[in-house]
Amino acid sequence: MSSSPVSGRGAGENRVPVRFNLPDRQPDGDWLDEREWQDGGVPRLRTTVTEEHPKSILSFNASPDIPFDRSVNAYRGCEHGCIYCYARPSHAFHDLSPGLDFESRLFAKPQAASLLRKTLAKQGYRPAPIAIGTNTDPYQPIERTYRITRQILEVMVETRHPIVITTKSAKVVEDIPLLADLAKDNLTGVALSVTTLDGKLARILEPRASTPQKRLEAVRLLADAGIYVHVNIAPIIPGITDTEIEALVAAAAEYGAQSVSWIPIRLPHEVAPLFRKWLDTHFPDRASKVMNIIRDLRGGKDNDPAFFSRMRGSGSWAELIRARMRIAKSRHGLGSSKWSVRSDLFTPPNVSGQLNLF
Repeated sequence: MSSSPVSGRGAGENRVPVRFNLPDRQPDGDWLDEREWQDGGVPRLRTTVTEEHPKSILSFNASPDIPFDRSVNAYRGCEHGCIYCYARPSHAFHDLSPGLDFESRLFAKPQAASLLRKTLAKQGYRPAPIAIGTNTDPYQPIERTYRITRQILEVMVETRHPIVITTKSAKVVEDIPLLADLAKDNLTGVALSVTTLDGKLARILEPRASTPQKRLEAVRLLADAGIYVHVNIAPIIPGITDTEIEALVAAAAEYGAQSVSWIPIRLPHEVAPLFRKWLDTHFPDRASKVMNIIRDLRGGKDNDPAFFSRMRGSGSWAELIRARMRIAKSRHGLGSSKWSVRSDLFTPPNVSGQLNLF
């Protein structure tokens, strides 16, 4: 595989997920990138979508460092192509690469909303906030075709069930009518992830996500509609984006965010070598320095998977970032997330087609 970046994509290669002893990928069928490079042409890496038909859609977790215990992932893989995405290794379970496959070979679950309705209708179900966008983005480009996230929101409106959304796409504003309906009863909140204000950097860091300016404009539109909006400055990449901390907090406040937070870059499994290759390609002058700081943040390793510290980092660099964030938030009157969506309005959906007697 050539070391040159692939136009419009985040990863520069299809790194083999060696954790599962999977064989090297071979170019076949529509996967002709390797052949096109060898012939001297520019590969046209098309996005393909495979429809999945799972038996269940609601996933539960017991992680002590995240504020929700259930989530829905309508899509696997993400066309945004963020080179730092901690969800990339999940593609290895499909015998696909966390590299280019993750951002071009996608999976969609078109029955997600109907499966969710059946789950919510089960006797004994107890409502609590459902999180979407915790693994891959619910508003990535294929949402325009599949509308799975919108269908899920329609179920939430019908049942008055709480839901919280994380995205780095301005497409979320297309669902403002549904979100505003939920927000009037304190049933939802939206977190926009903003990594940088530099459009040129965003194009190589997260090539198919909405531009930073469009994300900030989405913050304003959501806030104007009465929807709780949180800006997550994530990830902060030392030596690349950490110089923008104060400017990002100021922009979040200017555009109407009610709170901000931050997460240092995470490099689990195959993400670390993909990120190092990205650094060597785009920032060869500081690649070693960046990785040294990341290891300082992560206890001397590329990644720290431990609960709590994985979200906060440790050491002098983490303390410095924490102090800068604290001062910037205080200056602009912003706090950490104050989401307190309610669960007491939930009404189970009717899936039998019969009217309720009581």
